[in-house]
Amino acid sequence: MILSIILILLGFGLLILGAEWMVNGASALAKKYHISDLAIGLTIVAMGTSAPEMVVNTIAAFEGHSDIVFGNIIGSNNFNLFMILGIVGLIMPIRVQSSTVWKEIPISMLAAVVLILLANPILGQSSALISRWDGLILLGFFFGFLYYVYTQMRAEPTSIETEIQPMTSFKITSLIVIGIGGLVLGGKLVVDNAIDITTAMGVSEKIIGLTIIAAGTSLPELMTSVVAAYKKNSDIAIGNVVGSNIFNIFLILGLSSVLKPLEYNLAFNTDLYLLIGGTFLLFFAMFTGGKRKLDRWEAFILLAIFIAYTIYLISKEL
Repeated sequence: MILSIILILLGFGLLILGAEWMVNGASALAKKYHISDLAIGLTIVAMGTSAPEMVVNTIAAFEGHSDIVFGNIIGSNNFNLFMILGIVGLIMPIRVQSSTVWKEIPISMLAAVVLILLANPILGQSSALISRWDGLILLGFFFGFLYYVYTQMRAEPTSIETEIQPMTSFKITSLIVIGIGGLVLGGKLVVDNAIDITTAMGVSEKIIGLTIIAAGTSLPELMTSVVAAYKKNSDIAIGNVVGSNIFNIFLILGLSSVLKPLEYNLAFNTDLYLLIGGTFLLFFAMFTGGKRKLDRWEAFILLAIFIAYTIYLISKEL
């Protein structure tokens, strides 16, 4: 138990350092090639911080732990939306670009709706299942999202206002690669040892997936967005969260189900409804006062909802 706690603390340290290197490298890359911070957050940073979910879900899918797969994805998305944006919004009110309000946030909501439609037996399916064909559909949406980001980068080139020192291509690449490595290793240390501790307490895989694993694999997103917020780079802070939520469902769940069809526990519908409701709440918050900004009081509401939701999950298990 003591060794597991030490390894978890080591994992936290790697996550913090990895997030710092990732944000520095991504920002330098954006400045070097005149790519917007939002596009970097939606792609490179989102993919890098989603790597722990990818590792955990690949292993869980191969071993037939469907509840861990869905719990990790849905729980991570709720953690990203409520916990991370709540904390980041308390640190610094998040100003959001028009494209994020009208396009990226609705795409993240679409991802959750598509998952509900594919997973539940309401479209002629004989059972609650994400099949390989469903996985290919999810991957199709993912590549469509990548094409959208590409067209945005071409149609709306954005100058970078963040003050960073110019870096060589080698240093930029090294920062991003080492940052991703630190995030993946740190996330794995946290998750593996948290599972060891929690499993010994007799908690179900569904709850482990929705709480411990979801929080553990979302720590890279948390650290990356917090670091970006302190650097006053709201585009990477929110682009990372929204991009990660899209990646988690379309890419990671798509790949997981292509590897092996996944049985869907209908109890996850409640968590998906919460995700859709929270995404709508974020969308609505952008219009209060016509400011396209998540204020501190709105961030506090997101955080309070997540705390109440977590207490509810734990109380059901006890």
